[in-house]
Amino acid sequence: MSAPAQKKVSICFVCLGNICRSPTAEGVLTKLVADVGLRGRIRVDSVGTGAWHKGELADKRARKEARRRGFELHSIARQITPEDFDNHDLLIGMDRGNVSDLEALAPSAEARAKIRLLRAFDPISPDSAEIPDPYYGGPEDFRLAFDLVEAACKGLLNHLRERYGL
Repeated sequence: MSAPAQKKVSICFVCLGNICRSPTAEGVLTKLVADVGLRGRIRVDSVGTGAWHKGELADKRARKEARRRGFELHSIARQITPEDFDNHDLLIGMDRGNVSDLEALAPSAEARAKIRLLRAFDPISPDSAEIPDPYYGGPEDFRLAFDLVEAACKGLLNHLRERYGL
């Protein structure tokens, strides 16, 4: 008799261009998942609502901040597709604008039910709190975004472990 199949969960982070916030969240959650031995059980991806940076690595400032903290950002920017709503259990926006864009793109009520705001998973975050876009800012903006992403991703991992019995 073979062992029962283990539930695999797929998460997709979403921001505007997929070079700052969503690849940061992808890199953070990927490491957190590996650190608790759940690689292969939780798949992590990221996309942008726009195609401005399609094919590019994460912003060099985001990669620098990630390395400073012991994380790596390996993603290549891509734009969301209709298939992303089928291929992921959760689509997580960095700000309310991303969530609104996702809701407009969602092909069904079932797809819309998969959309969440990242900071909603941070237990000490205010209601509807966002990850501010650091793109036009300096190093301090990338540090703040990383702090907020890391806290929310820890809460998200706890949620996934509870929700899916991981």
